[in-house]
Amino acid sequence: MLSFISDSPIIDILDILIVAFLLYRLILLVRGTRATQMFFGLGLLVIFSWLADRVGLIVVKQIISSLQTVWVVAFLIIFQPELRTALTHLGRRRGILFFAAPEEIPAQQEIIRAVEKLSRRGLGALIVLEREISLGRWAKTGTPLGADISAELLESVFTMPGPLHDGAVIISQDRISAAACILPNTERAELGYVLGTRHRAAIGLSEVSDAAVIVVSEETRAISLAYGGDIKRGLSIDDLTSELNRIFTRPGNKSREQSETQPA
Repeated sequence: MLSFISDSPIIDILDILIVAFLLYRLILLVRGTRATQMFFGLGLLVIFSWLADRVGLIVVKQIISSLQTVWVVAFLIIFQPELRTALTHLGRRRGILFFAAPEEIPAQQEIIRAVEKLSRRGLGALIVLEREISLGRWAKTGTPLGADISAELLESVFTMPGPLHDGAVIISQDRISAAACILPNTERAELGYVLGTRHRAAIGLSEVSDAAVIVVSEETRAISLAYGGDIKRGLSIDDLTSELNRIFTRPGNKSREQSETQPA
């Protein structure tokens, strides 16, 4: 019997599920980042090391083994920000699920309608859509609302000179949790030359959480969306809707989305 198979099938199944889950989370972490190429290179080194061992190339195997150690150390140094973000995500999750239920965009039509109105009026706005990672820490920096989501309320919050217009609105568990919230600015100094405070704050929160952050520029009336440390600017309302649907995976709900957008 193979050495990695135990006497208990339950233990074997649990072992496989844990490894599968860890690999799944690792793929989600590195997908679309610079770490993807580095993992590919490390995988090639592992394959070459195995081939050298099978063929009997002792010197080649020793060289590759040394490179593997350097590769791992370089990975820890180069990708320290990504690893810190991953640990932050793990520590702030409400729970760890192998198979998460399809997400719903809370009051999607109301949010989209509010963004359209805010853009048309030239009112700056930050609207945060909470997902798996709790945003309670940043909600506490603002004024608690606990209100139903409506386009009119969101528009009034960001209308100057209202007391809550300066800051972010956090939407959590299908409610407007808080307004005038202070978000963490990104630590990427180069963005300070091309982006304003709202956009840097949106990117900053998206770097330490899995939230989707909608930004409406007060100066240009442009609509942007920050997610996963990146930002897409100059979006139309249709573009914004498509991006939100992509982030909030909603299998099986396409027909309902279409029925909601069709006039009665």
